[in-house]
Amino acid sequence: MNAYIFPGQGAQFKGMGLDLYEKYPEAQKLFERANEILGFSITDIMFEGSAEDLKQTKVTQPAIFLHSVILSKIMGDAFKPDMVAGHSLGEISALVANKTLEFEPALKLVAQRADAMQQACEMQSSTMAAVLGLEDELVEAVCADVDGIVVAANYNCPGQLVISGSVDAVEKACEILKERGAKRAMILPVGGAFHSPLMEPARKQLAEAIEATTFNIPICPVYQNVSTFGVTDPEEIKKNLVFQLTAPVKWTQSVQNMIKDGATHFTEVGPGKVLQGLVKKIDRAAEVGSAVV
Repeated sequence: MNAYIFPGQGAQFKGMGLDLYEKYPEAQKLFERANEILGFSITDIMFEGSAEDLKQTKVTQPAIFLHSVILSKIMGDAFKPDMVAGHSLGEISALVANKTLEFEPALKLVAQRADAMQQACEMQSSTMAAVLGLEDELVEAVCADVDGIVVAANYNCPGQLVISGSVDAVEKACEILKERGAKRAMILPVGGAFHSPLMEPARKQLAEAIEATTFNIPICPVYQNVSTFGVTDPEEIKKNLVFQLTAPVKWTQSVQNMIKDGATHFTEVGPGKVLQGLVKKIDRAAEVGSAVV
């Protein structure tokens, strides 16, 4: 069975999508429509902007979404998913790929999500850190013992967990985790504490936008970050998407469940190869590859 997976924030690179724009009329049309919907020329930033320009949340999230979704669309009949999943932001790309969402309302959701998260980041000084080489349970226990807000945010693969919260609490957790044997516990260059309770203001904002958006019955299950199991019910998909902002990304568990349900090949659709690397660390026997057109 073919599983298609969609990357999240951090996969962006200068010039992303330019080859698609230049080669495929359908891609050009969708990129130009995106410029109109967003109210600024995201194509100028994607194709010619600096790495710093691309790191702005309001740019990064729609840019990665556009690259992934447009790539899946121009694959045409070659795009035949039996199941889909996306890492954080990538979940919205996955929902377009399995036809739960249409392109335009999905892009609007991505823009609203990015704005809401940016506003939440500005309310309090917060950050995230990658922790390598420890069992998940130990990292969770250390976070629970630290004063302040710090939680497990991204279960990326065995031995790689990202924590998220207020700056002081994350820094303290990193100190303790290093003492407890972490190979690395390093602060990440991100705008704030994604997938933590500090995203609650953004969750409330996004909930209203999601409720106002039409969700269709998908053509195949989506393995959502919150539930980790294949979901086809539009109302359940909505609910999980709302809670995703404050809940951890359970990528390890999602991939394990996809394999359990029959996934034999994972195709990453969008910029980079990060998710392919994580899948191989979760199960060495899994076949992985990048989407090609």
